[in-house]
Amino acid sequence: MLRVMSLAASLFWIAFGSLMMGAERLPVGDFTLPDFRGKDQRLAELKDKSLVVVAFLGTECPLAKLYGPRLAKLSKEYESRGVGFLGINPNQQDSLTEMAAYARQHGIEFPLLKDLENKVADRFGAKRTPEVFVLDRQRVIRYQGRVDDQWGIGYIKDEPKSSELKAALDELLAGKQVSLAKTEAVGCLIGRTRKPETDSRVTYSSHIAALFQKRCVECHRTGEIGPFTLSSYEEAVGWAGMIEEVVDEGRMPPWHASPKYGHFSEERRLSDEEKSLIHQWVAAGAPAGDLSQLPKAVEYPTGWQIAGEPDMRIKMRKVPFEVPATGEVKYQFFQVDPGFTEDKWVYASEVKPDNRAVVHHILVFARGGAGGLSTETLRDGAGGGFVAGYVPGLRAKPYPHGMAKRIPADAKLLFQVHYTTNGSPQVDNSELALWFADPKTITQEVKTIANASRRLVIPPYDSNYETEITTAALPSDALLLSFSPHMHLRGKDFRYDVILPGKQEETLLDVPHYDFSWQTTYRLAEPMKLPAGTKMHSVAHFDNSANNLSNPDPSKTVTWGDQTWDEMMIGYFDLAIPRANADKISESGQAPANATATNRRSLADGAQLDGKAIMEMLDVNHDGKISKEEAPQRLQAVFDRLDGNKSGDLTAGELKDLPSRRKK
Repeated sequence: MLRVMSLAASLFWIAFGSLMMGAERLPVGDFTLPDFRGKDQRLAELKDKSLVVVAFLGTECPLAKLYGPRLAKLSKEYESRGVGFLGINPNQQDSLTEMAAYARQHGIEFPLLKDLENKVADRFGAKRTPEVFVLDRQRVIRYQGRVDDQWGIGYIKDEPKSSELKAALDELLAGKQVSLAKTEAVGCLIGRTRKPETDSRVTYSSHIAALFQKRCVECHRTGEIGPFTLSSYEEAVGWAGMIEEVVDEGRMPPWHASPKYGHFSEERRLSDEEKSLIHQWVAAGAPAGDLSQLPKAVEYPTGWQIAGEPDMRIKMRKVPFEVPATGEVKYQFFQVDPGFTEDKWVYASEVKPDNRAVVHHILVFARGGAGGLSTETLRDGAGGGFVAGYVPGLRAKPYPHGMAKRIPADAKLLFQVHYTTNGSPQVDNSELALWFADPKTITQEVKTIANASRRLVIPPYDSNYETEITTAALPSDALLLSFSPHMHLRGKDFRYDVILPGKQEETLLDVPHYDFSWQTTYRLAEPMKLPAGTKMHSVAHFDNSANNLSNPDPSKTVTWGDQTWDEMMIGYFDLAIPRANADKISESGQAPANATATNRRSLADGAQLDGKAIMEMLDVNHDGKISKEEAPQRLQAVFDRLDGNKSGDLTAGELKDLPSRRKK
């Protein structure tokens, strides 16, 4: 049980707590809390320390996991300089066992204490985990807020641009005033102990448990991508405040399609009534109700989402891939030979991460094979051959009867994997499952079309760079099944329009706030008939400004590339095409020679790029040179003059002074 030094001291602090960060600051006073082993620890035991860092932490908050190792490192770095560290867990939902595991996994050796009723958190005015406070010799708070700016909600930087905790410690140790005494902590709201209203109409058992089962538990359960579970009242009550916040902000459930256009299966958008129930529950103190009246628990598949054993399971590596504890991991590419000696018709496929804690998303492509796609474009997501993917929340489903994808004989499978670190070293060896159909039963071939605008030249600090692309007309009738917009960290919005023969352009999907963290597939509730002659038009905007917190570097000109700090604009969409006509449609943009793409600012409009950047942008087949066919129309006008050695191709060396030549 939490023991404070005296009731009078507590009341005194509450009465004058508002002065803590003002001109007349007050000491926090002593307190005693148990650690995860049951041993009591007093703040006064650190009396020999000139400064004390008090860090409020939680075991399940993703940002608290990332900052755990950093705080452990800082505690060792400043130990010899007379700085002590103290961790406090104020979450009612975090057990002592979970605290012990958190300390072990993240190498935390400083004391980690349990604030059972949030009294110490209230005394400090702490709101989130992680949130840090620096106490001076008199135990007056001199800094409050975040550790640094490397990690936040929806963004990860290569390294911190500002390290406020270190700066505060260094200034205080040098006898100076802290130049920035308070910053906004970013993380999870503390799971405070609540006093539920006993007469509330809305309770967990009567309304909220069923709502969570319908909207949340699919991901927020053991072994899934959700960072905490919502399968029981004991877990859910501690996250009540955080649930209300992310619902209000539209961050959860993750669904980014505008309600103005289209009807989609598996739509995750909460209704106004569902939002109101959550607000009422939290406002009433998150009451449990009669837990004997809980709805029956939903039974989820324990193996594959698709019923029945797969015909083939393919691991992405012979040995697991090692994911570091922190830092940004480049996209990983693993090539596997499945040994197909004949074409395979796949009516269902599923990618299953081995370690969901660090797998952000996986895309699997089939490349090569007789009549297939060139392996020169292995790393290019617009190269076609898409087989299957995994993103958080995506539910694998078979294609309707008579539809399947074709993987050609001798094709290789390429796994493209994006990992995110979580504060401790991890390993992963994800796998792909395939279900094969009898070719005689397949009447329509499913193809994933990659409608891509490759010629990206996003200028520095441009907050609304626009690019668009229109496919060639469909040579045959087809059924439209789904959309999967793809951009990277600077992606801002994405729209799909269809142009039916003889009709006005119509918007089918609008994603006004694109989120790289959720590579969502939007499946139409009913397939849409597209007659021959139909075109698909996609428009996207990018934010390369400093206001985009996910932006790796707003000072850079950004071009096409496979890594997250590069950019892509691909409007994937699935078509089901009669088998007799399937070969007429290319997955890499249908008819690349006739497809048109424009950018608000392009190479021909005067962007100043070096030869390497131009090469990366225009070298579609990645052969290290630009042919006249690959060059945009305006570059073709000066192509022969730039081709100094008359080879018929342009090299990076010949392009290096393109901007200066064009000025002449």
